This record gives sequence, C-alpha cells and structure tokens, in this order.
Amino acid sequence: MGNDAVWIKKIKTIYMEDKQVMNAGLLLKNGKIDRFISAEEHFEPTEDTEIIDAKYEWSAIPGFIDGHIHGGYGVDVMDAKEDTLLRLAENLPGEGTTSFLATTITQSPEEIEKALLNVDSFDNKPGIAEMVGVHLEGPFVEVSKAGAQPKEYIAEPNLDQFRHWQHASGNSIRTITMAPEHDVDGEFIESLYHSGVNVSAGHTDASFAQMKTAVNQGVRQLTHLCNAMNGIHHRDIGAVGAAFQLEDLRAELITDEVHVVPEMMQLIYDSMGAERIIIITDAMRAKGLEDGDYELGGQPVTVKEGRATLENGSLAGSVLRMIDGVKNMLDLNGVEIEDIVRMASVNPAKQVGIFDQKGSIDVGKDADILLVNDQMDIEYTICRGETAYRK
Repeated sequence: MGNDAVWIKKIKTIYMEDKQVMNAGLLLKNGKIDRFISAEEHFEPTEDTEIIDAKYEWSAIPGFIDGHIHGGYGVDVMDAKEDTLLRLAENLPGEGTTSFLATTITQSPEEIEKALLNVDSFDNKPGIAEMVGVHLEGPFVEVSKAGAQPKEYIAEPNLDQFRHWQHASGNSIRTITMAPEHDVDGEFIESLYHSGVNVSAGHTDASFAQMKTAVNQGVRQLTHLCNAMNGIHHRDIGAVGAAFQLEDLRAELITDEVHVVPEMMQLIYDSMGAERIIIITDAMRAKGLEDGDYELGGQPVTVKEGRATLENGSLAGSVLRMIDGVKNMLDLNGVEIEDIVRMASVNPAKQVGIFDQKGSIDVGKDADILLVNDQMDIEYTICRGETAYRK
C-alpha cells in the first residue's frame, strides 16, 4: 500500500486536457489529484507524504485507457477465472495503462455470461489498473467480416439477450461492437444508445448510407478502424469513409503497424485529427509472452514476430503494449504529446462516460498519472494515487 498523500515535485511539463503547466508539482491525496503546486510556492509536506522527484526531467500525462483488450500476460477475459482480471490489472501499468475495458469475444451465450459474471465479482484494488467496465465484442456481427470472431456463435441483435448480459455484468457493459446493418429497424441501437451504452460499428459490411442511418440511431464509434470492415471504394466509401466524413463518430485504431500500416495511420490521422481517434491494443493472451501457440475464443492462434494469426491467416488480435502503440502514433507527421493525451486518455474516457473521473490531469479526478521522459519511456505509473510501476 502507498501513502495517503504523494507529492510529485519538479515536473517538467504537466499535460492537462487543453493546456500545459510548466515546472510545477502535483499533490495527490486519497487516490485523487488534490492540487497543483507551483515552483514558486513553498510547500512543506507532512512527514508521511511520499515524495517523487521528477527532477525537471520528466513530464506528467494522464494514464492510458485501453477500451479494447481481450487479454495479455497469459490470461484472457473469456477464461472467466478469479485471477484473470487481476493478472491483467497488475501487468498493464507497466505499459502505461491505468484503466481498461475487459473485452469479450463472440462465443456461446453461456460462455459470455460466465465472463460477465466474473467481471461483476471482480474487486478493483488500489495500486493496479482499474477495470472500468466491459466491451462486449460480438456476437451481433456480420459473418462475412467475422475476422477472429467464431462464426458458429454469431447471432442477430437481440435486446432481451443483451439486457440479460447487462444484468449479469452488474451493469458493466459500456461498449458493444455490432454490425448495424443487422438492426434493420434500429430498435436495438436506439435502446442501447438511450441507456448510455457506447454503440460501436464493427465486424460490419455496412454501406455509407447504412452507416449514416446507424449514426442517426445512436452509433458513435467504429471498432478497430479498417479491420473487419469494408474499405473505401470510389462508388461507396463504406464504414471507413464514414469515419472520415461523419463528425459524430470516433474510431478505435490498433496502432501496432500490423493491423494498419503506418501510411494508413497517417491518412487516418490527417483525415480525422486527434479529436476523434481512440488508441487501443485489441491485445490477446500472448501479449507480454514469447512467440508460440495460443488460443483466442477457443481457436488456435500462432504468434510470430509480433503477429497473432488464426490458421486461415486472419489476424487474431494483437500483442501490442499500449506504450508501444503510443510511440508508433508519435512517429507520424504532426502528432505531438498533447495529441497522444487526447487519443489515449481524453477520448476513451469521454466515449464511455467516465471523463468526470478519468482521462485528464485535473483537480478532483482519479490520480492516474504517468511520468515519462523525453523519449516517452515510462518512469512511473501511478494508479489512483499509488505507484503501480516504476522503471
């Protein structure tokens, strides 16, 4: 356990949502950001205050929020075991992730329910990444765009089934990935949107016209943009074109340079800007482990040189660490640290309705903070006021 109070002194730059504060300190109390302390202020900490000296060499940015992660470090959310989420939560701070949505995969209703019941019983302890909800990926998706979603369990949108799962999860489902073209009358999307669920179009073959209709009904996101969806065609710009054209949409982006090549990442950034991109890992069990044979949703997966693939060659999630995905984005033309803060922290928090607590460095918010050097290497990860990782 850490101290109730932590003073981070001599921070080079503190990146807030819309501005930077230079050469200052932060006082953290009881897991929250208590106040900013200017360099000129004479501050006397109490003797039980933990002091972290950033030596005017490290900057402070908000902790990353991974809104789409199936697993890593040997575990998968679908394992539905007591230690599954704990293992994830303990390891994620090492890659800068301080909050995450436990992400399911298309499976039998019983297996999905088991995973959701496991989420409901999980105890978020301080000093590790916080599981802030569920991303239900599938099973209401398009078979022809299944990707790594097991086809035999794909189903049509079913409001009663969703409500049953939402109850099982303890109302933890914050995002759902579905194919909007299968919700013909829009009742499913509209109901979820009005209940506060972030409806994301993914594993979809929706035309641009269908995407426009879906946005009017309440779709506000695209899942892992470019992957498991139709591409841009000159006579129908489809789902990817919808991301570029429809301002109400944010889009997840797997920034491992495998799922989307750097040139396409640049095109997406130039077209959408930092305001509408959400960096995710879509990581699976093998993240943090050696190359070899694994499984995802009961399907065999081979991991080799940073690529996770099914037997048919389809990509099966990633082995991306969030900090590496962030560095890949920083390599693009025009991307600055303040853009990273938006894409990896602010946007995901706003998208799932937790920006009042997380996603930026501000007084009263959870003390989820990364101290990084000029190379964007993580020196410290602080989760709700406690050191969860140090270099």
